[in-house]
Amino acid sequence: MAYQNINGVLVWGTPDAVALAQAKTCAETGNVIQSLLMADHHKGYSQPIGGVVVYDGEISPSGVGYDIACGNKAVRTQLTAEDIKPRLAQIMDEIARRISFGVGRVNQEKVDHDLFDDPDWDVYKTVGRQEHDKLKTLARDQLGTVGSGNHFVDLFEEAGTGRVWIANHFGSRGFGHKTASGFINLAGGREFLAKAPGEKMDQPPVLLDLSSELGDMYYRAMKLAGRYAYAGRDYVMRQVLTIIGTEADLEVHNHHNYAWKETHSGKEVVVIRKGATPSAPGQTGFIGGSMGDISVIVKGKDSIENREAYYSTVHGAGRIMSRTQAAGKMNWKTRTRSGGQITTEQMLDAVRAFGVELRGAGTDESPFVYRKLQDVLDAHAETIEVMHVLKPIGVCMAGADEFDPYKD
Repeated sequence: MAYQNINGVLVWGTPDAVALAQAKTCAETGNVIQSLLMADHHKGYSQPIGGVVVYDGEISPSGVGYDIACGNKAVRTQLTAEDIKPRLAQIMDEIARRISFGVGRVNQEKVDHDLFDDPDWDVYKTVGRQEHDKLKTLARDQLGTVGSGNHFVDLFEEAGTGRVWIANHFGSRGFGHKTASGFINLAGGREFLAKAPGEKMDQPPVLLDLSSELGDMYYRAMKLAGRYAYAGRDYVMRQVLTIIGTEADLEVHNHHNYAWKETHSGKEVVVIRKGATPSAPGQTGFIGGSMGDISVIVKGKDSIENREAYYSTVHGAGRIMSRTQAAGKMNWKTRTRSGGQITTEQMLDAVRAFGVELRGAGTDESPFVYRKLQDVLDAHAETIEVMHVLKPIGVCMAGADEFDPYKD
């Protein structure tokens, strides 16, 4: 087996001491069946990113995290890279212009969707009319916006075939963030919309009994945020397909910050994957590298090791340098940074050398802050099969120095 059992935590890849300590805390809190770390793991809030925790009858709003249902949609188009390279710069300009990137942004085109008639909005009515109206308005305003941080819209060339793929990465935006903070507040005896106290990254997970009223309400709200995230990624993908002037003939769509009810070893459990992709046998997923590295489409293997991983795999390459280390400390009054290890020139040189047309992005998202994707894929070789290898040719993200509390 490619993983290690370290004090009861199953660990793929090279163990990170801080993330391992967080995973151990998760393992010791509540009705935990297993705690695991995927090979892209690193420190997160309460539950590490790249961390998986399997519960018996419990669910954790802090484990799922603030960016509920963050995930990826990827589609294969009918075009080749040679078809679009003469107009790639113009395409990337149009993506940056038409799609809303950045914190707190609203979509200038109001998007109607049947999810706004979903009966699970009643959860928020139970909390209170003010809470329901505020979150529903926010959700309507932000549907189809991407946000900042590590969220993106990218174009890829498939190795071997030259086919153009499009992928996006973001979640449930401010609606998901306020849902998460609201239920963490309720669990702590505070008002839903109260300002939460300064919570420590290493605090134990907030747990709710799934059979309790609050646990059921959170589960329904989380599922609604999941449908919202799917709708947002679908909308953005349609926009990009229109910009390029093509259609999709294959699509892959997954969350990687979510709690799933699943059956393992004949028992229904709750599997919380935070920065981890579901990989049941035959299930496809998109795993993104950095803007200067490959991304891949994978399929879960029907193997013993995949079963022991609770059908979970990586969601990306995994950070090896924090945002502050890479970009420096931000002075928000002067909007200047100091002390960063990566310069803008280094980032631009790296992506140019890799053949990428870049729009936006700060040095905290440069290739230097991530592991090589192949290294983490190798650690999971017994659990997933790589179906398509994708090289980025166009990357669009929010501009540098955009603070976004909704990122994963």
